[in-house]
Amino acid sequence: MSGGVDSSVAASLLLQEGHEVVGVFMRHGEESPVACASESSGAELPVIPSPRADHKQGCCSAADAADARRVADRLQIPFYALNLQREFGRIIDYFVEEYTAGRTPNPCVVCNHWLKFGKLFDYADSVNAEFVATGHYAQILPTADGPGLFRGLDDSKDQSYVLFGVQRELFSRMLLPVGRYKKSEIRSLAGELGLRVADNKDSQEICFVTSGQHDEFIRQRPGAVDTSGEIVTTEGRVVGEHPGIERFTIGQRKGLGVALGEPRFVVRIEPETRRVVIGEKQELARRVLTANRAHWLVEQPSAPLHCQAKIRYNAPAAPAVLQWLGADRFRLDFEQPRYGVAPGQAVVCYGGQRVLGGGWIE
Repeated sequence: MSGGVDSSVAASLLLQEGHEVVGVFMRHGEESPVACASESSGAELPVIPSPRADHKQGCCSAADAADARRVADRLQIPFYALNLQREFGRIIDYFVEEYTAGRTPNPCVVCNHWLKFGKLFDYADSVNAEFVATGHYAQILPTADGPGLFRGLDDSKDQSYVLFGVQRELFSRMLLPVGRYKKSEIRSLAGELGLRVADNKDSQEICFVTSGQHDEFIRQRPGAVDTSGEIVTTEGRVVGEHPGIERFTIGQRKGLGVALGEPRFVVRIEPETRRVVIGEKQELARRVLTANRAHWLVEQPSAPLHCQAKIRYNAPAAPAVLQWLGADRFRLDFEQPRYGVAPGQAVVCYGGQRVLGGGWIE
């Protein structure tokens, strides 16, 4: 239970289906949210406001813990806050290392793999729980070869992309009750239940970056390295300086710190020279990518496979042909150029509504 509307309604739906529900909140230990407390302690949870009015900060703040606890009280279910500071530390290390290497990490995918459908199963086993459930907009559906991962009913909120790394053998113990609803229906259900989270904003920030500024967060970490350098055009002309490559991602247009009279985009990041290379939109076009650390939720493809592939969470799936390269690598050839192919991001492959698997863009 994150304190948001989706996991809150998910808990209620599970109760209605006859399950015995235990609410669990994940504490990550960063400075502002550490004041979480478990239900059994009797301690009040302080409310810490979001630093940005236009976004809800993360999904693990102390305010979120308070919301989750109130929902659990209303639903009359046990509620526990688990201290996962050490495990979150591993995700933070990954986040920092990727950005300082000139790649664009996706900590939400890693969190779902390592924690929500990793460590939480350990906790579930410790209390003899049969399932782990979340408020993700995705579906686990039966297929001829066992349970499969499918898109959520609401295409605009589908979160199947961030679950591609979950171990397939866990699907039989996963429950995703909101995946068969549209977001508007979930908010309506929350209102009917009298849950005060019905109008909560959706999480849009990285939960452990409490300032909302990920580049500042990285530079303030102990042992941070200087990655500042030059901003150059694709022709090699120096047009500015930047405070660190961790501020940039492929395809970025805003916040470049230079004004050239017409839009420019980050087309390449060079960690060796600490240069950020900018160019025109057409210079972003890529028809081919390779990915490593492949993870399949179906039988590993051996022959060229036609699929649809997403290069980012908020990117549309596009037709492509997948070719297995051996070891844990594959290649995707797109029918049409893709813009903003960023090393370090996940690329996820679909066959219709089903998630086939994915990997990490090289």
